Amino acid sequence: MSPVLAGVLQLLALMAALALVYVPVGDHMARVYSSKRHLRVEKWVYKGIGADPDTEMTWPAYLRGVLAFSAVGVLFLYLLMRLQGVLPGSLGFSSVNPAQSFNTAVSFVTNTNWQSYYGEQTMGHVVQTAGLTVQNFVSAAVGMAVAVALVRGFARSRTGELGNFWSDLVRGTLRILVPAAAIAAIVLVACGVIQNFSGIHEVGQFFDGHSMGGSQQWNGGAVASQEAIKEVGTNGGGYFNANSAHPFENPTPFTNLFEIFLILVIPFSLTRTFGVMVGSVKQGYAILATMFTIWLGFVALTMWTEFAHHGPALQAAGGAYEGKEVRFGVGASSIFAVSTTLTSTGAVDSFHSSFTGLGGGITMLGMMLGEIAPGGVGSGLYGMLIMAVIAVFIAGLMVGRTPEYLGKKIGTREIKLAACYILITPALVLVFTAASMTLPTPPHSMLNSGAHGFSEVLYAFTSASNNNGSAFAGLNANTDWYNTMTGLAMLLGRFLPMVFVLALAGSLAGQKPVPVTAGTLRTEKPLFTGLLVGSILIITGLTYFPALALGPLAEGLA
Repeated sequence: MSPVLAGVLQLLALMAALALVYVPVGDHMARVYSSKRHLRVEKWVYKGIGADPDTEMTWPAYLRGVLAFSAVGVLFLYLLMRLQGVLPGSLGFSSVNPAQSFNTAVSFVTNTNWQSYYGEQTMGHVVQTAGLTVQNFVSAAVGMAVAVALVRGFARSRTGELGNFWSDLVRGTLRILVPAAAIAAIVLVACGVIQNFSGIHEVGQFFDGHSMGGSQQWNGGAVASQEAIKEVGTNGGGYFNANSAHPFENPTPFTNLFEIFLILVIPFSLTRTFGVMVGSVKQGYAILATMFTIWLGFVALTMWTEFAHHGPALQAAGGAYEGKEVRFGVGASSIFAVSTTLTSTGAVDSFHSSFTGLGGGITMLGMMLGEIAPGGVGSGLYGMLIMAVIAVFIAGLMVGRTPEYLGKKIGTREIKLAACYILITPALVLVFTAASMTLPTPPHSMLNSGAHGFSEVLYAFTSASNNNGSAFAGLNANTDWYNTMTGLAMLLGRFLPMVFVLALAGSLAGQKPVPVTAGTLRTEKPLFTGLLVGSILIITGLTYFPALALGPLAEGLA
């Protein structure tokens, strides 16, 4: 079987699996967030944190809950890493230095999971399980809660109430993420992913059955359980430095495809949840079609660039194999790369710096879109709905009519909030990249010079500001400058957009519904899907084209 055919068949199998679970998973999440019943274990949690789950919140109260919970998470994780040297199960590792502790704590709380360290040489069992894995669950649940609050803003009328943050957080964790991750972890263990609390082992180096005389040190860990929520929650932080290219995390082509499925299942299915909660599944299908069109287009482009065979070395190898696991091949690696950069996952089973110039640019562009196709759990849906508001506004300008979306008028306040949302992340990316290229010390972290070196820095801040977490490789980000600046980029890139999302949700919920007339734009039709796709690509292209021209485009066309 040719590598191209193998990649296409894996893509078709993935799409079939996602289609099979789309309705049941989406409907289940809609029931979770609409239910009035509390499970017994949830009542224990509410009692423990002193929250009343039945109290409705306005958007400022909801935002205070998000920020307070996240701040406590950053502080707890920071202290856990600073105290690692005296904790049991530390495997002899010392405490993590302050700059890296700050960066990692912010990274996992913001669902970014950017890692400027070697996981198997830095973090012990307690930090990995009680710290990083726990944040993988709750940071994902926070994103889902904010998305559901925005959906309620569209669904409700004449009220400023968006639900209860604590209820949404607990339900998202216990009824959606924990069961999904538990099932996924069992599958991964059955397929060879390790799950233990063993210490450090000295392992001999062999090749073709013969000893090479050297040895390596490997430690075990609760890898399968962390790997499961890493993908289900679109987190991306790996137990090992090689992430999903490591055989302990991703041992076979089946687990590779299964992990891609886990990354995509909730973000795609949330469009069904949206449709059910607003009372029109067709609206959910329109958002799904937009996400799927962009995702499939990016997969096709990446596979084409990596199979294009430019140059004698690539022709001899049958594709751009540098930096890719031979267990997976070019096709599967391309699907994985696109799926992680179009979501907020950031996991890698190959190294994006080794992709062709245009292939690496596509992964970067996927993050620059705002990771909305399908995006992270929660963040992808609310990002796409913001873009839908922008698209409706553009359509209204074309015909001279006040724009409406889902029965809500998009007035001055709403469009200002949406505009602030789409501007904040590009501002962070471009300002931090410019500072890193112009100051005297940060460029020393670049492994390469020229266009590729610039791409390394641009990719780093694109990843951090969009809460992705993947790395281009080749950039030494474990410095005080990059630990601090990427930490700030992750904080601002996560919580400033949430402010505008929740403010928009509150504004929409307070409106009275607008009746549908003959002049109303039909937002469930293919025409609107095309308008939405075009708006996303044009806005992103106009924003980032100069920076892309200096990096991946210059390299790809050289």
